[in-house]
Amino acid sequence: MTTPLFVTDPYMTDGTGLVAGHTPEGGIILDQTIFYPTGGGQPGDSGILEWDGGRLEVATTLKSDGDAIVLVPATPDPLPPVGVSVRQALDWRRRFGHMRVHTALHLLSVVIPLPVTGGAIADTKGRLDFDMPEAPEDSAAIEEALNALVARDLPVTDDWVTDAELAANPGLVKTLSVAPPKGAGRVRLVRIGLGSDQVDLQPCGGTHVASTGQIGALRLGKIEKKGRRNRRVYLHLAD
Repeated sequence: MTTPLFVTDPYMTDGTGLVAGHTPEGGIILDQTIFYPTGGGQPGDSGILEWDGGRLEVATTLKSDGDAIVLVPATPDPLPPVGVSVRQALDWRRRFGHMRVHTALHLLSVVIPLPVTGGAIADTKGRLDFDMPEAPEDSAAIEEALNALVARDLPVTDDWVTDAELAANPGLVKTLSVAPPKGAGRVRLVRIGLGSDQVDLQPCGGTHVASTGQIGALRLGKIEKKGRRNRRVYLHLAD
């Protein structure tokens, strides 16, 4: 099991950990990590590992069996031995871009209140696929509504519910293609806004900014037809 430090503090840019094991493919498993593993449309983190006498570049991060998280080296360099303490350093520019885009896509699902059939996140752009038989008539109005939510600087917080509580509230799940991260007995919910200012609440295991103002200006990209009922909507960070 790897303790996911990014869940409690997505703003950790460096930290320590003990090497708990290696995978047959040459990956590294730590007892705790700040690196987010690929999942929910969000790419795995990259960065650097350093230890006494060694250093390597982490190309990406993946989930493994159970609750293990695997750091994948960029090159086949010598691995830190099991039991050794390592320093972890994120590629923060890339991760923060993922956080900004991920929260922005949650806002897109607010402005376009239709079931989501897919999605992907990069560090400067992202997209959501919607069950949308007809393309929206006014793209400018969607972009204006998105930037209005950003400008409100709404807090982004999380909460937890049991699997049973989520099953009793199926309306919380917006995604048709990606199941919420269940199985551990409880599910994390990401909330945008508080009280009467709440605009969104949905299951999510990814990393997010602390408030919508940190997203910055957004630009709506192209809208593509992806089947009889599906439209793919692209969203870009404008700065």
